[in-house]
Amino acid sequence: MNKDNTEYNILAIEDNLGDYVLMEEYITEYMAKASLIRAKSFKEAEEHLIENREKIQVIFLDLTLPDRNGEDLVKDMVKLAKELPIIVLTGYTNISFAIKALSLGVNDYLVKDELSPSILYKSIVYNIERKKNLERLKESEKRYSELFHLSPEPMWVYDSQTFEFLDVNDATVVQYGYSLEEFKKMTIFDIRPQSELQSLKNTFEAIKKDPNTYLKGTYTHQRKDGSIIHVEICANTLMFNNRQARLVLANDITEKINYIKAIESQNQKLLDIAWTQSHVVRAPLARIMGLVHLISSQNCLDKETAELFQHLLHSAYDMDEIIRGIVTKTDGVELKMNGK
Repeated sequence: MNKDNTEYNILAIEDNLGDYVLMEEYITEYMAKASLIRAKSFKEAEEHLIENREKIQVIFLDLTLPDRNGEDLVKDMVKLAKELPIIVLTGYTNISFAIKALSLGVNDYLVKDELSPSILYKSIVYNIERKKNLERLKESEKRYSELFHLSPEPMWVYDSQTFEFLDVNDATVVQYGYSLEEFKKMTIFDIRPQSELQSLKNTFEAIKKDPNTYLKGTYTHQRKDGSIIHVEICANTLMFNNRQARLVLANDITEKINYIKAIESQNQKLLDIAWTQSHVVRAPLARIMGLVHLISSQNCLDKETAELFQHLLHSAYDMDEIIRGIVTKTDGVELKMNGK
C-alpha cells in the first residue's frame, strides 16, 4: 500500500499507554511521515501547545485525563487550541455528549472501539483540510472587509426583504452624517427624500421579479442634516450573514450635476445673446444701413458729405459682420446630458 508522504504533526492527549500505542500503529499504517507528540494530561498538553503551536496541525483528545475530564475538559481544550482542529477519542458511546462536544467547538468525535486505520486517517486529513479551507475563507472575508470598509466611495449592504442596513463603510458615515449604530436602526428609505419614496418602491417591485438584477442609475439622497445630494448607484445581490442582501456603491455626483447645470445656464445665456444680436440688434442696424444708403445715393450731397456717408455705411457693414460672427459662434451651442 502506498503511504501518504505528507508531513503531519499530531498532538495526542492520552493518558492510557495502550490506547496511545494503538493510535500510533493506526496512524503509521497510512502515513509515512507522521510525527506524533504525546501529552498525558491537560497540563502537559498546554505546555506542548505553548512550545509547538505553529507545528501542530491536529489534536486528539481523550475525555478522561488525570487533571481534567468531561465537558470542562472540552471547553478548556477548545479555548487552549484556538483554531487547531480537535478530534475527541473516547471509549464511551454517548450520542448526546458527542453532540454537546461538537457544539462546544470540537471538530470530530470518534469512539475508540470503532476505530480503524482508515477512519483515523480520513478524520485527520479531513479536519486539517477543513481548517485550511476555513483559513482561506477567513482571509477572503478579511480582504472583502478591507475593500468594503476602506473604500473611499460610500458602500453599504442592506437586507433585500426588510431593507434594513446591515453594514456601512466609513465613507458612508462621513457622507451621510449618521453613525454606524444609527444606520443599523434605519432602512434605505430613511436616506431618500419623501418625494422619492414611491419611485423607490416601484424600483423594488421590479427587482422582485428578478432578484439578481444588477441595478445602476442616478438617484436623489438626503443626508442627516437634510441636505440633498445626487448619487450614481451600482447595486448587486449577495449573501450576507446568511441573509439575502444587496451590496450598494454610491458615487456622489452632486458637484458634477451642479457644474453641468451651471454650464447649461451659461449656454442658455449665450443663446439668448445670439438671438438678441440676430433679431434685436440687427433690425435697427439694417434700417440705419438702408437710410444711409438712400441718403448717400442723392445727388444733392456735396462731395465731402457723400464721403462721410460712405464711411458710415462701411462701418455699419463692419458692425453687421461682427454681429453675424457672434451669431455663428453661438449657434448650435448645446450641452447633452445622459442619465438626468
